[in-house]
Amino acid sequence: MAKSSADDVELRRACESAIEDPKQKILISIRVAKTHGIFGKPSKLGRQMAKPRVLALSTKSKGQSTTAFLRVLKYSTGGVLEPAKLYKLKHLSKVEVITNDPSGCTFTLGFDNLRSKSVAPPQWTMRNIDDRNRLLLCILNICKDVLGRLPKVVGIDVVEMALWAKENRPSVSTPRNVQDGGPVASSVPETELKVNVEKELVSQAEEEDMEALLGTYVMGIGEAEAFSERLKRELHALEAANVHAILESEPLMDEVMQGLESATICVEDMDEWLGIFNVKLQHMREDIESIETRNNKVVMQSVNNKSLIDDLDKLLERLHVPSEYTASLTGGTFDEARMLQNVEACEWLTGALRGMEAPNLDPAYANMRAVKEKRAELKKLKSTFVRRASEFLRNYFASLVDFMISDKSYFSQRGQLKRPDHADLRYKCRTYARLLQHLKSLDKNCLGPLRKAYCSSLNLLLRREAREFANELRASTKASRNPTVWLEGSTGSGQNANATDTSTVSDAYAKMLTIFIPLLVDESSFFAHFMCFEVPTVIPPGGVANGNKTGYDDDDMGIMEIDENDSKSGNTSSELATLNELLQELLGGTHEDFYAVVDWAYKIDPLRCISMHGITERYLSGQKADTAGFVRLLLGDLESRISKQFSRFVDETCLQFERNERIVRQTAVLPYIPRFATLATQMEQYIQGQSRDLVDQAYTKLVDIMFASLEKVAQTDPNLYDLANIVSTLVKFYHEASEAYEQACTRHISMIIYNQFERLFQFAKKIEDLMLTVAPEEIPGHPGLSKMDLRKMLKSSLSGVDKSIAAMHKKLQKNLTSEDLLPSLWDKCQKEFVDQYGSFAQLVAKVYPTENIPSVAEMRDLLASM
Repeated sequence: MAKSSADDVELRRACESAIEDPKQKILISIRVAKTHGIFGKPSKLGRQMAKPRVLALSTKSKGQSTTAFLRVLKYSTGGVLEPAKLYKLKHLSKVEVITNDPSGCTFTLGFDNLRSKSVAPPQWTMRNIDDRNRLLLCILNICKDVLGRLPKVVGIDVVEMALWAKENRPSVSTPRNVQDGGPVASSVPETELKVNVEKELVSQAEEEDMEALLGTYVMGIGEAEAFSERLKRELHALEAANVHAILESEPLMDEVMQGLESATICVEDMDEWLGIFNVKLQHMREDIESIETRNNKVVMQSVNNKSLIDDLDKLLERLHVPSEYTASLTGGTFDEARMLQNVEACEWLTGALRGMEAPNLDPAYANMRAVKEKRAELKKLKSTFVRRASEFLRNYFASLVDFMISDKSYFSQRGQLKRPDHADLRYKCRTYARLLQHLKSLDKNCLGPLRKAYCSSLNLLLRREAREFANELRASTKASRNPTVWLEGSTGSGQNANATDTSTVSDAYAKMLTIFIPLLVDESSFFAHFMCFEVPTVIPPGGVANGNKTGYDDDDMGIMEIDENDSKSGNTSSELATLNELLQELLGGTHEDFYAVVDWAYKIDPLRCISMHGITERYLSGQKADTAGFVRLLLGDLESRISKQFSRFVDETCLQFERNERIVRQTAVLPYIPRFATLATQMEQYIQGQSRDLVDQAYTKLVDIMFASLEKVAQTDPNLYDLANIVSTLVKFYHEASEAYEQACTRHISMIIYNQFERLFQFAKKIEDLMLTVAPEEIPGHPGLSKMDLRKMLKSSLSGVDKSIAAMHKKLQKNLTSEDLLPSLWDKCQKEFVDQYGSFAQLVAKVYPTENIPSVAEMRDLLASM
């Protein structure tokens, strides 16, 4: 037979290590399999997942009492035993062997203290009957010896258990620790492992007498009547012998009776004496009880008085206000050397105020006059200190900024660009960071005026720095002062414009962003930290933003978490809204200097809007934190202003195309075609890997105007196309124009489709970019690309797809000057949309195979029906 896990020394040691209680003694540890059945219905074995567990029986002695436990241990990921459940055996009410298990190795243990009666108890399955009997007998034995009772046993025969216990009576070798630390075999008493069930039936002596009696009479079943008669005769003989013996002992009985009479007389005399003594003792007992009652009252009064004196001493200690703290709170200065004492006084005041509030103060003391007076005194100290500190900080902020503004060396001067340096300003402010934290803890309402005072003071400095820097930046930039004119005048003007190097213009704009965008971000983040806003930071403390170190961290500012519950109060959104409003006051007005640089660059070279747009996009994509909200708005406004300026340039160029129509009709020459090539070449040079959206839209608009003008010329002079077919020199240009026309049509159609279905194809672009490095099945786990995001996008993009398609047709028709081109362009538009949607459908099938979207055929039919 295989060795039982109950004899596994390593298993028992692992259980002892998992319990980590040296006072508990493990009696048995055995491996089992755990399954669950359905409450009220017997579960079918083999249909549920069995989990390996270890059951361990342990006892813990405390004085004369012993507590028994049933521990359930499970295996962790690393294969190490760890506690899972703990039951007290005193609550064990039922042991039931599951009848559905033919092997009889599955049983349940019912406890009467389980909260949920609707959940079936777990089922434990042993390897064999011997292990089951061994564990159950050990449980029953502990219940009988420790608790003095047995639980209800269902599904198992007690006689069968008794026979098994008798057959397995020999001692079991169990490991014990000796001095050398090695396991040795020692005899364990049977009572530690088995319950002697047979003694519940008959004792050993009774069993031996019955065997001796039955051995005396060896007879068959047919001799029962003879056996009965023989027993009757022997009974009569024994009764007769007893009567004879009684008669022979009559003289002795008379002597006994005489002794009893004399003893009765003595007992009566003693009873009389005892009655007298009982009365006296009763009176004495009453006196003792009276004395004990008075003594108990005195003792109780003494204990109560001592407890009252202790509580009053503690209360008086809590009500005491140290004189040094009072001096700091009411009349101390706020110099840097005194800040440590001020912070200590704030900490004491905060703790004292909390100590006067529930639940820190016993409700019995809340209405005491002394407590009320002391609470009023503390509140007066708080209001006095908050008022003094707020007034000092408002004046301090204004004085710092006034000192910097009065010193011209802080700003850019003629011939010298000065990078703004706020390190000294922030260093001086950090001295009072802890003070602001305590002011917030004492009175949150005082922070509002302080924040506004800081914003109004620092805003003057930032606007002055931006204005001086922008003015000197434009003055020191060497660039042509003559505005560049494109597509107007003679061919030579375009060539001169192309030869002029205006890169210093965009470099100046980039320098403006490089210097001031990180500065504004750092100021926003420092303001959020310094003024105790509970919002996420720009970057981790001590990190780098856009290549510039923020120059501060929490340790330098001396900020600690005064109240840990403040950050979890759920008011982050309101804090963020308040922060954004104050950032408008802090940084407002600086945008005018950025606008001035953009307008100055546009006047010098409108095409520099392309490179400035790309620079702005890069900075805009880098601002992710909540505290950089104003900076994102500023960059967005700059991007919009640059786009408007460039659109203005494109519109002016289109007007030049239209003005050239009169010259073309007279000379049959398109002078803006080669000039447009020069313009496009210059625009491509300015892109240099940046976003092409701005340039592509300009191309589309310019080419549309060019071909519209060409179409008008052709309608006016139909010999133009015939001339191109006859003259071999014009054939090449004709084909080039046709090819350019096709490309222009493709770009125009793509732009129209993208404007109507921007979210759809942006979603597809994100999937395509991720598929270069990520497996398709992992893409739904990325932010913004989950199945829910796909459904939201489809709902917003395709819910009114018929209206979107109609809008595409209307847009295409609006931009055409000739109705003859509409059918061919609409066919191209339909084909391009179907191709792009087909690519999107293939991506969805790969990444989201379970999601249903409109098929390509449905889209093609919908387009055909328009």
